[in-house]
This record gives sequence, structure tokens and C-alpha cells, in this order.
Amino acid sequence: MQVVRSHQSHRSFSSSSGSVSASPTLPLYRSAPELEVRLEDFESFAIDRLRVLKGISDGLSRGKKPDEMEKLVNELWKTNMRHQDSSQVPNKDIISHFVLRLVYCRTEELRKWFLSMESALFRHRFRNQTAEAQRAIMEEFDLPCKAVSNAEFESLKEKLGQVARSIGHNLSLSTTDAIYYKVPFEEVPELVTGRKVFINQGYAYVAMNQVVSLVATIFRSLLSKALILTNRKWATSIREQEQHRLTPIVEALCSSYLGPDFSQPKEYGEISLKDIDQVAKSSFPLCMRHLFEKLREDHHLKHAGRMQLGLFLKGVGLNVDDSLAFWREEFSKKVGLEKFEKEYAYNIRHNYGKEGKKTDYTPYSCQKIILSTPGVGDHHGCPYRHFGEENLRAALSRMGVNSRAMEDVMGKVRNRDYQLACTLTFEALHAAPCDAGINHPNQYFSDSQRLLKAKKDSST
Repeated sequence: MQVVRSHQSHRSFSSSSGSVSASPTLPLYRSAPELEVRLEDFESFAIDRLRVLKGISDGLSRGKKPDEMEKLVNELWKTNMRHQDSSQVPNKDIISHFVLRLVYCRTEELRKWFLSMESALFRHRFRNQTAEAQRAIMEEFDLPCKAVSNAEFESLKEKLGQVARSIGHNLSLSTTDAIYYKVPFEEVPELVTGRKVFINQGYAYVAMNQVVSLVATIFRSLLSKALILTNRKWATSIREQEQHRLTPIVEALCSSYLGPDFSQPKEYGEISLKDIDQVAKSSFPLCMRHLFEKLREDHHLKHAGRMQLGLFLKGVGLNVDDSLAFWREEFSKKVGLEKFEKEYAYNIRHNYGKEGKKTDYTPYSCQKIILSTPGVGDHHGCPYRHFGEENLRAALSRMGVNSRAMEDVMGKVRNRDYQLACTLTFEALHAAPCDAGINHPNQYFSDSQRLLKAKKDSST
């Protein structure tokens, strides 16, 4: 894959047999064809696909039903994977997959997540293919299966019908309509475990509408191996060769926040110092509430904590003068006024773009906070990830989370679904759904203020 600057010419994926976009079937991503792609497309295509995968992840974590997931994935794909030139959609599909393969090959945790989400996406897209296209994909995968003959089907029809009925399917009695494949049973562990297939002499008899399980297993296996090989190439050559161009993009993409930057309060304007304690109790997410309470208690936070809380406060509407007054009041109790003005005030003004390069710094996203590594004496980071269970339960209880919701939250924490744990906390405290999920502390605050305002308006 060759990445070029935007001022250079670029062309679509191509191979000796012609353009990839001419292929009517689902891409199998066996290998990246020769191509040139603009640097900005390298990143933007990957971000669009990442929106799809993260949407799938959230839907699965929330336990959405198959029909709900079907609708969700359709909407995610239609919204994010479109292109102003419709003929380029297949190219965008392939480019984005291989860029994210590079992004997510680098650690075992990243590989595991990418593998699960891409496999879920592949399953969905395979099921939406025509029967002819599905058979073409099966042939291209060279699957270890063979079609069941009419004679064999007739001899097993009764037993196949029993299995079909047990899982709520109707078996066609016509040998011309019923399409079955028999495969070594170890190739379809999901179907065997769920008792969804008839097994005879070491073979599982898989109906055409169940073939997705076999195909997805092979896809997942091939992708898993490809990720290991990609990681080796990344570590031994690509990372060093592209350290000034692609490497920063690749290393940042997995923690990219995909929503508004919340650098300025968008909806409710500024908050004042006299309201901040009340607002902290009603609308701060746990990560910020913890930092806020520790600051009030200790009159000091280390640098990472000051950055995390300070930028959040900037995003919720605390202006630079009030911010200086807020931090000055607390820190002067611990370090004295003179030291505060000498060592700390500059950084606060810097966050607001009033010093240095005058950069408008943005509040931290959930992903950035989750990936932080607080040490001894630090209070930043994500409590759902970094707190012990006892401390987390105590913190949630102080917020007002009831016992039933608490168990749901802790279940998501044990599954490492930290953002969904925060979402469930929000829903429990506000008695309202948060379908988009919590992806940013300032989103939590904004959604909370919106609901509280609506509740107040309706009661007056």
C-alpha cells in the first residue's frame, strides 16, 4: 500500500484482473492489492469504518437482539461508508479495512477487539448477500465442505427435520429446495455447541441459512493470522520507516474520539463559580466528580489530574477568569498564593489559548481517559477501569446508583465495557435512556443538563 500526498495523483485499487469495485461479492481482504491512496483518505476512511465497528461494539455490549443488530449495522454502514462517488465505495471498504488492520495489530487487546468487530460485521454482510454470491464466497474460501446429495438428503430428511424444528426452522421437503452441506464437526463449534446441527459419523449437516457460521469461522481464523503477521511487519519495519508520516496517525487512531470536541460550551453557555458544587453533584460523570471532590478535599491535584479536570471545566463553560479563581482558591490553601501564581496560573491560561502557541485545547474523551495510566497519588483516569471493586461500589453508591443498577454496571466493568458502565450509571441516575452511549465526559454533562432542564420546565 502506497500512501501519497493530496497534491499527487492517485488511483483506485487495481489488480491484473481489473478494478476491485467491479467485484459483485463481499471483499474477503485476503491481501492488500497494489494501490495509491491519499494521506487524508488513509485517515478519514479508517475513521468512518471505526465509527461502524464502535457502533457494533456498543450494540453487542447492550445485548441488542439479532433483528435490532441487523437494523443497527445497516444504518451504521449506510451512514459512514458512503462516498460522494458511489463507484468508490468498494475501494473505501478495502482501504479502511487494511488501515485499521495496521492500527489494531499492535497489541493483543487491540487485535482481540478488532477481530471480534470485523467478524461481526462480516457475518452481517454475508447474510445480506444473494445465495449465488454466498456460494461464490464459499468457493473462494475453499471451505472443507461438500454439498449433500439428493439421495443422502432423503435418507436423513427426518432427522434433519427434527433438528430444524427444534431451533424454530422449517425444513423444505423438496430435495431441490433444501440445500445442505456436510463439514467436519470441528469446523462449526458454534453450531455444535448450540445443538443447531445434525451430526453423523463426524460430520455436521449445515443448512444453507447456517453456512454463515462456517464462513465466519474461517474468516476470523484467516484475519487472526493476518493480524499477527501485520504486527511483525509493523514492529520490524513499518513503524520506523513511517515514523514521521503514518506512524503518528496509526498510533492515534485506536484511541480516536469520533464526536464533538467540546472545546467550547455549545448549548448552555457558561456556568458560574457559585453553581459549580451543585452542578458537580448533579451532572459531572464519575471521573470528573472524583477529581473535583479530591481537589476540594486535598486542595491539590497532580498535573494529569489538573489537565483532565481543567479542560472538562473549560468545556462545560467555566471561563478563564473563573477558572483561575477556582484553582487559585483551592491551591492557595495548600501551596500558597505566591506559588500558585508562579507555578500553576500559566498552565491554566495556556489551556484556554491565552499563552504560548494560543492553541484552543480540547477536553479529554472517554477513550483517552480510559487509556491513561494513573500512578500512586494520582486521581485522573477512568474510575470504572482504575478503581478496585470496593471503591467503585462506594463511589457509585455516593452518586445515588441503586443496588439493581449497580450490579448491571459492575457486570459491564468485569467485561471491560467501561463506557457502557458509565452509560448505565447515567441512565440509572437520570431515569432516561442514553441510546448513543457515553463517549465523552462533556457529553455526559451536556445530556444531563438537557434532561434536568426539561424536567424542571415540565414541572413549572
